[in-house]
Amino acid sequence: MASGSGIQIPVLILLLFSLPAVIHGWGVDGHLSVCQIAQERLSDAAAAAVKELLPSYADNDLSSLCSWADRIKFRYRWSSELHFINTPDVCNYNYDRDCKDSKGVKGRCVSGAITNYTNQLLTYGNSSADSSYNLTEALLFLSHFMGDIHQPLHVSFASDKGGNTIDVHWYRRKTVLHHVWDDNIIETAEDQFYESNVEEFVDEIKRNITGEWSDQVPKWEKCTNKGVACPDIYASEGITAACDWAYKDVKEDSVLGDDYFLTRLPVVSLRLAQGGVRLAATLNRIFG
Repeated sequence: MASGSGIQIPVLILLLFSLPAVIHGWGVDGHLSVCQIAQERLSDAAAAAVKELLPSYADNDLSSLCSWADRIKFRYRWSSELHFINTPDVCNYNYDRDCKDSKGVKGRCVSGAITNYTNQLLTYGNSSADSSYNLTEALLFLSHFMGDIHQPLHVSFASDKGGNTIDVHWYRRKTVLHHVWDDNIIETAEDQFYESNVEEFVDEIKRNITGEWSDQVPKWEKCTNKGVACPDIYASEGITAACDWAYKDVKEDSVLGDDYFLTRLPVVSLRLAQGGVRLAATLNRIFG
């Protein structure tokens, strides 16, 4: 990863999470959902490590800082390109081809970032480890990026910057396609089905994880070749979901209404569930 991704920075800088900022990933509710799902699935060892690494003002609530990585991009400018993957407008992902920044530096994409911060966290409890790592920030970056990689338009086309240059109308409101997937689908679901309550929305996803999706959960948790994290698998799923669902039947100035909302909401819920389950599984392997 680029220099700066592991430098020691006082944990007090995390107070910046309270400042207003533009969000460019799952919106706040999406990232909150991923982290709430994950924290309830942690092993005792992982839960203890997360509690120790979180700043005291978080009150042992990982979800309260799950959007921190978006909020500090104006300060950590080197981190901006770690939130996504651009493909050359093809519906498949290849690490060597796609995981690089605008200058061509390999490893600087959301997949590479997940690997980097996983490796940093693996030094937890090792007195001989590189003391330059800020493991609190590594935890927050990993938790956030695990959400980002499950947002389909964070693994999508370079030409439209992940749907950011595709103008659409969400019902009557003008927006861009990327924002529809970051925020609008989730917010509309909360308004229509959960009395604008994000907690009820998350609870419904949790019920699906232990109910209709329960037979799939072991597959979500599994990592190939005894790996700790498998972001390339998640990225490949992401670009498929982008092509099959996010981009499908959308063009410039499309009006996206009930049909788009009701057919895409299950995809959003599934990706949030997978992100939360996989974040927990990854943290359990790191700290187990």
